[in-house]
Amino acid sequence: MGLFDNIRNQIGSQFIEIIEWLDDSHDTLVYRFPVYNQEIKMGAQLVVRENQAAIFINEGQVADIFKPGRYELSTQNLPILTTLRGWKYGFQSPFKAEVYFFNTRLFTDLKWGTSNPVMMRDAEFGMIRIRAFGTYALRIGNVKDFFNTVVGTQGLTTTDDILGQLRSTIISNLSDIIAESKIAALDLASSYRELSALAQKELQPSFASFGLELARFFIDNISLPEEVEAAIDQRTKLGVLGDRMGQYAQLQTADAIKVAAANPGGLAGAGVGLGAGVAMGQMMNQGFNAPPPPTPASAPPPPPAAPANVPRWSLAIDGKTYGPYTDDALKAMIQSGQVALSTQAWRPGAAGWAPVDSYAELGGNSSMPPPPPPPPSK
Repeated sequence: MGLFDNIRNQIGSQFIEIIEWLDDSHDTLVYRFPVYNQEIKMGAQLVVRENQAAIFINEGQVADIFKPGRYELSTQNLPILTTLRGWKYGFQSPFKAEVYFFNTRLFTDLKWGTSNPVMMRDAEFGMIRIRAFGTYALRIGNVKDFFNTVVGTQGLTTTDDILGQLRSTIISNLSDIIAESKIAALDLASSYRELSALAQKELQPSFASFGLELARFFIDNISLPEEVEAAIDQRTKLGVLGDRMGQYAQLQTADAIKVAAANPGGLAGAGVGLGAGVAMGQMMNQGFNAPPPPTPASAPPPPPAAPANVPRWSLAIDGKTYGPYTDDALKAMIQSGQVALSTQAWRPGAAGWAPVDSYAELGGNSSMPPPPPPPPSK
């Protein structure tokens, strides 16, 4: 073998004869075949596997695109590149070109989230800040657009770089998407499915401009600022209680008496615990515009008779006055043993203090004359 034969073999060995991409990463969107200074042999084999696409680039412009299959490169199946290079029919010389492979399978469980709070306008709370995160799935829908907008223009070739660009697109549109949905902040937690569908529809054109298809989009959580969550919790409590705040205050007082009765000193030794519980109930009652408790005097004036469901009963325990309570509340305390039958009671219109069992409204005998108010215990 002569010198020129050796040189010819060495040069020929540099020609690329098989072009393929064996993706073992399972998370790469685009791969640039390493041609560099090597040349592609005319007649070389191009192997494009399932869920792949390949394109040949000539001086930064997309030339020919190949779908899955096996190709023998020639001027016949490289028509655009042949035209750009001005090759004649049957051109056999090696040529240089950039080759990119694209993974067109569905990429799932991709994460997105707000690193900083996003501002949005709410009809009830005004301007609020929210944080949100979720997942999405995408695939490459148009390899030419994807190359022109992402790979060729921005130089993004790694998956992390591309997904970072997409996360920015999602976050920049998220506040507008939530605002256009007109879903109140109170209802966001129960509207994730509706918001996810709306977001996927609104984000689809932005993804399509990159040559991508947004196949799925999910919102997993939307969190509100602590002060907004506190306001929502308070509003929820008011909604549950409604117009029963008076009964709520009475219940608090009754619970305080029940706890005090369990003490060794009983109701007479309730002390600070009972006073604090009753005071809390009275303050809540007054805070929600409930009628204030009457202050018994030595000769109580005869006010008009009150309905049974209005707090009107006062109790004298250890020289202190507690209440007022409704008929039903006081009956319940009597039946449960929290209030003894001998406990002194008074209501507007009564001549004076008398045991609870002497009132007909409470199931007692009203003919019994009331004794004088008990002296305070020492």
